[in-house]
Amino acid sequence: MNTRDVPPPIYLDYAATTPVDPRVVEAMVQALEGTWANAASGHVLGTQARQAVEDARHEVAACLGAGADEIVFTSGATEAVNTAVAGVARAALARGTAHVVTTRIEHQATLDVCTQLEREGVEVTRLVPDADGLLPAQRLREALREDTCLVSLTHVNGEIGTVIDLPALAAVCSDHGVPLHVDAAQSAGKLPIDLTELPVDLLSISAHKLYGPKGAGALYVRKRPKRVLVQPLLFGGGQEGRLRSGTLATHQIVGLASALSLACAEREAEQARLAHLRDELWDRLRRLGGVHLNGHPKRRVGGHLSISIERVEGESLLLALEDLALSRGAACSALTGEPSYVLRALGRDDLLAGSTLRITLGRPTTAQEIEVAAGRIAEEVSRLRALAPAVRA
Repeated sequence: MNTRDVPPPIYLDYAATTPVDPRVVEAMVQALEGTWANAASGHVLGTQARQAVEDARHEVAACLGAGADEIVFTSGATEAVNTAVAGVARAALARGTAHVVTTRIEHQATLDVCTQLEREGVEVTRLVPDADGLLPAQRLREALREDTCLVSLTHVNGEIGTVIDLPALAAVCSDHGVPLHVDAAQSAGKLPIDLTELPVDLLSISAHKLYGPKGAGALYVRKRPKRVLVQPLLFGGGQEGRLRSGTLATHQIVGLASALSLACAEREAEQARLAHLRDELWDRLRRLGGVHLNGHPKRRVGGHLSISIERVEGESLLLALEDLALSRGAACSALTGEPSYVLRALGRDDLLAGSTLRITLGRPTTAQEIEVAAGRIAEEVSRLRALAPAVRA
C-alpha cells in the first residue's frame, strides 16, 4: 500500500504540543506582512511593529490579570523558567547565600537549571509531593529558610495533569516573604489565572501548549508593590526591560497573544468538554483491570489522562498503537527511554512507570476519536497480555 494512502494517526499528545489554531495563523500572517520591521527602529515602520508588540503585551497581561509592563516576551517556557529561577538565584547569590525550593516532579527545565545552580553554589531543596502529585502546604512551609530566595512550582504537572493548590502554596510563600515562580505552561488558557489575586511573583507560559506557535513564550515579573530582583540571561540591545535582549519576533509575539486570548475566552466550555471525553475514555480503559490512574482523581486539568497498565510492556504497547499518536510521558524525557522520573518520585515502581500511557486531548479531539482510541488500546492490551501471561508463583 502506498504510504500516502495511510490515514494519519489520531493525535492524543496535546500536552506535548498543539497545532496552531487557524485564527492564530491568520493573525501571524497579518503581522508578517504588515509589521515586519524591527520594533526597536525609530522610523514609522518600526513604530508600527512596536505598537503590534505592545498591543500583544496588553492582550497577554489582560488574560493573566497582570500589568502590561510586567510581561517579558521570551522564546518559550524553557527560557522563561531559566530566566526566573537562575535570574533570581544568581542575584541572591551575589548578595550572599541562596537557597531554592522546588519539587522532584517539575519539568526538566526547572530540574536542570537547579542542577546547574548547585554547581554555582546555590543550595536546592527538592520536595517529594504526595502520591497524587499534590504538595502539602505544611511540607513547603517546613522547607523554607532564612536564605530561601525562591520557590519554583509547576501549576499543572505535564505528565499526570494534577493541579496543585496554588492559592495555599502561594500564601505560604507570601507569609514568609519568599518569591514564588510558577511554571504555567500546562495551565495558561486552561485554568483561570488572576495575578491580581494570587501572590505569585514570576510566572512562565508557552504559546505552543495553547494552539500558538513554537518559539514564543512569556515571563510575568511582578512589579507592584515590589519587584523581585532578576539577573538577565541574555545581554545586548536591552529589549524587554533589559531582562531579555534580542530583536523581537513580532509575528511570534502576536501569535502568542492571539492564542492565549482565544484559549481564555473559550476555556470554560472547552475544559468541560475535554474533561467529559477524558472521563469517558477512563471509564472504558479501567474495565480492562490492572489499570492504575496516575495523579489526583479530581484535581486534574481537563483532557489529561495518565495510566499505568499491569502486565504490559510500555514500548511494545506504543509500537502496536501506531495508529494513535500518544506518549509514555513528557516529550522532553521521551528520548531517554527511562521510566518516568515523575512517576518514580510519586512511588510507582519501574515496571509500572515503564508501562504508562499519557493520553492528552485537545481542541480538535472528537468523541468518535475517543471511541476509536479506547477500542484500540483495549484490543492491544488484551493481545499483549495474552502473549505474555502473568508468571505463576
